[in-house]
Amino acid sequence: MRKDLAQAVTLRHIGMQRGNDLSGHMQRSEINTGFFAAEGSPPVRWQVTDGLTDYSEAVARMEARAAEIHNGDADELVWLVEHPPLYTAGTSAQTSDLLAPERFPVHMTGRGGEYTYHGPAQRVAYVMLDLKRRRCDVRAFVSSLEAWVIGTLAGMNVKGERREDRVGVWVVRPERPALPDGSPSEDKIAAIGIRLRRWVSFHGISINVEPDLEHYTGIVPCGVTAHGVTSLVDLGLPVTMADTDLALRASFEDIFGPTVNF
Repeated sequence: MRKDLAQAVTLRHIGMQRGNDLSGHMQRSEINTGFFAAEGSPPVRWQVTDGLTDYSEAVARMEARAAEIHNGDADELVWLVEHPPLYTAGTSAQTSDLLAPERFPVHMTGRGGEYTYHGPAQRVAYVMLDLKRRRCDVRAFVSSLEAWVIGTLAGMNVKGERREDRVGVWVVRPERPALPDGSPSEDKIAAIGIRLRRWVSFHGISINVEPDLEHYTGIVPCGVTAHGVTSLVDLGLPVTMADTDLALRASFEDIFGPTVNF
C-alpha cells in the first residue's frame, strides 16, 4: 500500500478529531454517498458466519481475500461475524487509552483509528471491495460506509448521525443531562475503521446490537472521553442479530449495489 494512501485512510479516520479536514471546504455530509460498481461487475458476495470468529483468523482471511479480489480471482465480499471479547488498536492508538491491558486480548491492526472493542452481540461487517471497480476516492468511500450504517439504523427507527470532530456514528440521548458546555449528551453506536491495499478495502464497520457495554470501560473508545457508548438494545429496541443483518443488507444494496449469498 502506498504511503500517501495509507496516510489518507488514517487521517480520514483519526486526524479530523485533531482539526484536520481532508475534504477541504467540503464536509463529509456533502460527499456523494453512492458507491456503485462499474456496469457489468458481479454482485457482492454476502456471508454470515454463526458463532464467534477468532480475530487473527479473520484478519488472515480478509488479507487473503483482498489479494484474490485484486488479482481478479474472487468477487467482492461482505463478511458478517461476531468475535469473542477483545480490544483492537488502530494506527493512531495511544497507549494511555488502553486502561485495562490484561482484561482481554489486544490486537494491533493496520486499520485507521484508535482503540475499539469487539465482542459477542456486536455485529462486525468486514468489507472487501475493489475501489478500482467503483471510485478511487477514499473520502467518498468512507462517507458511503457511514451512510450505510446510518441507513441501517434508520431501518430500525434509530437516528444515527455523523460528527465532523469525531469518528463513528452517534445517537443523541435527550433523556440525559446536557454536557457542561450545554451540548446534548451523545453515545456512539457504531465504529468504522478500514484499510486499503492496492485499492481493495478490508476491515469495516461494527454496530452494537446487545454487547456488554461494561467491556468498553477497559479502553477510551476511539480516544473520545466526553461521550459514551450505546447499543440498539440499550436504546430500548428489542432487535436481534438477524434483524440487524436484514437492515444491513438492505442499506448496503441501496449504496453499493446488489448482493448475492456467498
